[in-house]
Amino acid sequence: MGSLPALRVDNVRKAFDDGNHDAFTDLCSYRGRLWLTCRSCPDGHMVFTSSRIIVLVSDDGQQWHEVFSFSVAGRDTRDPHFLVFGDQLFVYTGTWLVPGPGEPRNLNDHLGYAVWTADGVAWSGPRSLEGTYGHYIWRAAAIGGRAYLCGRRRRDFVAGLADEAAAESIESAMLESDDGLIWRFRSRFVEAGGDETAFVFGGDGSVLAIARGADAQPAQVCRAHPPYAQWQRHSLDRNVGGPLLARWGEHLLVAGRRTLPSTPAVTAIYWLAGDALHEVALLPSSGDNSYPGLVPLTAERALFSYYSSHEGSTSVYLADLSLG
Repeated sequence: MGSLPALRVDNVRKAFDDGNHDAFTDLCSYRGRLWLTCRSCPDGHMVFTSSRIIVLVSDDGQQWHEVFSFSVAGRDTRDPHFLVFGDQLFVYTGTWLVPGPGEPRNLNDHLGYAVWTADGVAWSGPRSLEGTYGHYIWRAAAIGGRAYLCGRRRRDFVAGLADEAAAESIESAMLESDDGLIWRFRSRFVEAGGDETAFVFGGDGSVLAIARGADAQPAQVCRAHPPYAQWQRHSLDRNVGGPLLARWGEHLLVAGRRTLPSTPAVTAIYWLAGDALHEVALLPSSGDNSYPGLVPLTAERALFSYYSSHEGSTSVYLADLSLG
């Protein structure tokens, strides 16, 4: 791997298990404290109105306590992600409208929601995000006083049911906001097979993205410069489920569920160099797993979150990562 550093996984521990299906994590640092979020649902992985988003806080990454939770009436809340923007901490969640008994799910009924805080104590929301109807929202990032969000949607918002949507009809849009709550279309960065995507911005304003790849197809590296209208895409050698893309010092870290032929699905960590993934670690995981978060703590240490069902229940885990 040339100059890419070795990475060690230390001290893997269960961080949250309330007896429900606990999954879909993210981590961030805000106002000198560590924040962890996940979805908890007593009815399992799929779409249920009983789901809720949990927000926990810690001073040391070891002891955590819940500070906020929320649900949305009539909707399934899932895939929560943090964004620190405008001195506030946002938690975004995609939501499915849960159909009645015997009714199918409709992809066009997606809607993004957010909660937010300016001090980590008093929280506002949940509030629906204007401009996200018909989009399943995912990770967000910010640069230059604007926030950007991945929104997966059916091309032209053609009416249709979830089980009728071929990957070729699903695209991914970059949405833009000045306040984190009202969103508008910026560009379409994946025209077919749109799926979960993570953004990282460079100092020159350029954006790098890792797009999962629908139906176990290879993930893509996507790149653009302002105003993010023209995108370059390169396919990787594997699908990356629930992708994380983060800067750690001079390096780009990618993590997510590794999907390869004839091998179990596990949560893997990679360095991204050029247009290639270099696998450096596998986390204790199996079955239902992935959807990681990362907070670099120092130049050599970071905290990593993910979920897995390898110990029987589906629970949230934390691992200490170190370089060298």
